[in-house]
Amino acid sequence: MTGLLTVISVLQFTASVAQASETPINTGTSTTWIVTLGGSVEHGPKFPGSKHDGLSAMPSFDVRRFDTPDENSAPDDNIDYGLIDIGGFEIGPVLGLRDSRSQSDDARLEGMHPVHWGVDAGVFMQYWAIPDHLRFRSETRQAVSNGSGLVVDFGADWFKPLGDKLLFSAGPRLSVGNGVYMQKYFGISSTEAARNGALPAFDAQSGLKSIGFTASAAYDVSPTWTLQLYDRFDRLTGDAAGSPITSKLGSKNQNVTGISLSKAFNVSF
Repeated sequence: MTGLLTVISVLQFTASVAQASETPINTGTSTTWIVTLGGSVEHGPKFPGSKHDGLSAMPSFDVRRFDTPDENSAPDDNIDYGLIDIGGFEIGPVLGLRDSRSQSDDARLEGMHPVHWGVDAGVFMQYWAIPDHLRFRSETRQAVSNGSGLVVDFGADWFKPLGDKLLFSAGPRLSVGNGVYMQKYFGISSTEAARNGALPAFDAQSGLKSIGFTASAAYDVSPTWTLQLYDRFDRLTGDAAGSPITSKLGSKNQNVTGISLSKAFNVSF
């Protein structure tokens, strides 16, 4: 996980850019881009399957052409850019972060392989069944830096505006991991089991790893600043739930609560 300094630095950069870009967000030309920078602070499990919570921070980034409508999004969407947008169907690249895990998170992980935080990349697809209200989305992401395999996330979201400034969203989640991912986060080799002495060996197989639900409330503090509160609950399933890392040390119930702040500004060429 990234540290709290990530959010602080992101927000400091955002503020400095805002001072240099006082152009109202509702004016521009076809060569103007709208860039949104921000960050969030989250309280949730220290690693997948953990029952111990901690604080972490995540940056956020979005860019779109001035003449492209601003779309509603969920707080657990990863960083993406739409390349194709036809009839409510969108597709494009997506970039995310992978969780870390070490003995410092839980002393009972002694002898287990550490997992370093990493970056993943892939493709997102989404379809607006009801424009601006009902969205179906999937993300397929492959780890590119920490060898933690492939993840496919599915979700549906209902967006409900209340007035001009407040937006609620909520919807179910489902996540699948391949064998490499599952073994990285939930597997225990015989050598690790012998070193640990308390946890048995476990061969984690690919499959459904969690089902859950996400809800959020976003408030437009100004035309360019947005404050958002959100909560995501996941119930680990399959080998993610059956792993001794979860069943003996942790919990199947994984809940993340967060707050984010973002700033939008114009960049012209």
